[in-house]
Amino acid sequence: MVEVLVFLEQRDGQLKKSSLEALGAGRQLLEKVGTGLGRLNAILIGNNIKDLAETLRCYGAQKILLADHPALERYNNRLYTYILAQEVQKRGAVIILLSATAMGRDLAPGLAARLGGPLLTECTSLNISDGLLEATRLVYAGRLSARVKSTVPRFQVVTLRPNAFPPAQAVEAGLKPAPTEVERVDVSTLPTCPFAVLREIIYTKGVKTDISEARIVVAGGRGMRGAENFRILEELAELLGGVVGASRAAVDAGWRPQEVQVGLTGKTISPELYIACGISGSAQHLAGIVTARHIVAINKDPEAHIFRVADLGLVGDLFEVVPALISRLKG
Repeated sequence: MVEVLVFLEQRDGQLKKSSLEALGAGRQLLEKVGTGLGRLNAILIGNNIKDLAETLRCYGAQKILLADHPALERYNNRLYTYILAQEVQKRGAVIILLSATAMGRDLAPGLAARLGGPLLTECTSLNISDGLLEATRLVYAGRLSARVKSTVPRFQVVTLRPNAFPPAQAVEAGLKPAPTEVERVDVSTLPTCPFAVLREIIYTKGVKTDISEARIVVAGGRGMRGAENFRILEELAELLGGVVGASRAAVDAGWRPQEVQVGLTGKTISPELYIACGISGSAQHLAGIVTARHIVAINKDPEAHIFRVADLGLVGDLFEVVPALISRLKG
């Protein structure tokens, strides 16, 4: 029996979209294992999240494990790792799936070390053979794809690149029964944390959505010439239902916060549409967008490296092209 456990990340009672993608990846894996040969559970950790757990009952997991406690209201690496490891060992889960968000990347290495299992990171596809996971992941700054395979058939910890897997969809009533229970996890004996105490989480102003989860990203680079000029990108992003990102040059200049930096030294993203405005396309920036489905580049330099990876390139002044796009979208 192949047991898969999916960590469902939530912030302030809101489920991250990438968690549904991880749940969808778990369902795909079980389809490859075969009917009746696998089991999919999911775990939710936080405080006052019982209602959230109830909403997840129809997304295909056999059981929703709920760790609900005031001490878990804010993310704490030690407590979350303790709970996850405890449940994995208790249930004998052989595969543990997490999204490669900031939280997932922080949790996964310590969890794998605690369990003594292998760690496969930033995976863009998964397969399973004889209980061993096979995955595709990008290497060498996204220039190559590598096929990696676990050599240990237990406690295989995997992080999944956001937007690389289709999210799980709610099962229609009558087609398949939802889990009959939301099982509470025993959190009466949580360990103390003498080394660090989380006092406050400070969110950056103007950053409403995690850029790594956005469907559409409109990003600006050195060619924006100043922080005030990002207003046109904000307007374009709002019309498209997307978010605004930035290159390292724009972030280093102080025009945008580091949380929206795209690239090897920022965030790797996989949006459906990426619009690069005034971005030349350095190797470290291209590494962050290599899995974007569609790339549009706007740059007045016809030799800019960004055009080498763009599906559509517009050679022109972005301060003329972007307002024209906005006008057209407004009709």
